[in-house]
Amino acid sequence: MTNPRRFKLYAIYGSAFVICCIALLAYTNLPESIKPYIMSAEAEKAKNDEWIEILANLDLSSKRTKFIEISFAKPKVTKQTLNALPFEKGDAEWRCLTEALYFEARGENVVGQVAVAEVILNRKAHARFPKSVCGVINQGAKRKTGCQFSYKCDGRKEVFAERAAYESVGKLAQLMLAGHDNDLTKGATFYHTKSVNPSWSRKLKQTAIIGAHLFFSY
Repeated sequence: MTNPRRFKLYAIYGSAFVICCIALLAYTNLPESIKPYIMSAEAEKAKNDEWIEILANLDLSSKRTKFIEISFAKPKVTKQTLNALPFEKGDAEWRCLTEALYFEARGENVVGQVAVAEVILNRKAHARFPKSVCGVINQGAKRKTGCQFSYKCDGRKEVFAERAAYESVGKLAQLMLAGHDNDLTKGATFYHTKSVNPSWSRKLKQTAIIGAHLFFSY
């Protein structure tokens, strides 16, 4: 005698398998131009090493005329080397970008932090968003809901408790504001962590997956 419950489970599993196969086939046949860019672990490590090399050769001293000097003859540097570099604070735009990178991405590697910085700068350049870094980051912060960056509405004071992380993202903020040419996120203006699935993301085009974040654009 056939067990109806078991038959029902087989039908559910079979349907799910078929749906997954169809979805995979559909994704495989999507044009490359609309597929989200998924950064592999190997690519992320290579890009991270490249950024650490760039950051390690930053000269933030106001006495120097060159902002960046890159020498690939130098040995690979470590995060500790980066943290030991000279640190110099900047203007209001620098402070806002540094703050956002600290509270939104200090746990990411350099590439993940660059990707978050890109979203902020992409918003600044986009017609739908404020025209300054500080305006972008503070958008909606005066309301109880509607913050564009969650740390601005969590009710806690922004305190930079991790000095090394603060200085590290501060150096990166200097470089990004200086106009370093990079497009890891393919023009993204939104992102969220992999641990959540907000409804707004389903209305947007996913452009990249980097580190702990998924990136989207209009």
